[in-house]
Amino acid sequence: LVGRGLVRRFGAVEAVAGVDLDVVAGGSVAVMGPSGSGKSTLLHLLAAIERPDAGEVHLGGERIDRLGETGRTALRRRRFGFVFQSGHLLSELPAEENVALPLLLEGHPRRRAVAEARRWFGPLGLDGLERRRPGELSGGQAQRVTIARAMVARPAVVFADEPTAALDRATGAEVVDLLVRTTAAAGSGLVIVTHDPEVAARCDRTVVLRDGAVAPPPPSRGVATPA
Repeated sequence: LVGRGLVRRFGAVEAVAGVDLDVVAGGSVAVMGPSGSGKSTLLHLLAAIERPDAGEVHLGGERIDRLGETGRTALRRRRFGFVFQSGHLLSELPAEENVALPLLLEGHPRRRAVAEARRWFGPLGLDGLERRRPGELSGGQAQRVTIARAMVARPAVVFADEPTAALDRATGAEVVDLLVRTTAAAGSGLVIVTHDPEVAARCDRTVVLRDGAVAPPPPSRGVATPA
């Protein structure tokens, strides 16, 4: 996934101001910055949720920012996975059907979709929870189900927006480690928006936004030479 010169304006405010970002297969990028710095807006541009006012987004050689709403909706369902703070699980469905949902929406037979969904429960530490509904899961278990749902369609890129914000520190660390390992093993790129430097440290690299632009790295400290 490649973003070049991305700009997004809301009135007179430039929420994203000329950002370049590459996401490689199997690699992970953390996007950090203060509130209002443009982190979530950048994620929305890369994930084809919003269209940029300027710039380009390419996936596998295809320019996706030019797609219409129908094309972008299909792209998000087929090529991208999403893990959000609240999980967005459907309370009336058991965990296995929540995971299978992207496949069901693509018209896969229910039996096959659920069977594929169940394959993710063991690797994600969810064995035995297939028939539980979201209200019967802990916060950490619910986020693992969300990761399974994000991965079930074998996405090119997974986008995670503050995935640990509702979790305690220990559970959050487990979820992020699992997310990074799972996407890397599947060859999916990963973009995590986070305020937490410990979450960012688990990614391959970190991009810091300030006022919608990528902040320059801090100057390296010189080594003092003895007199």
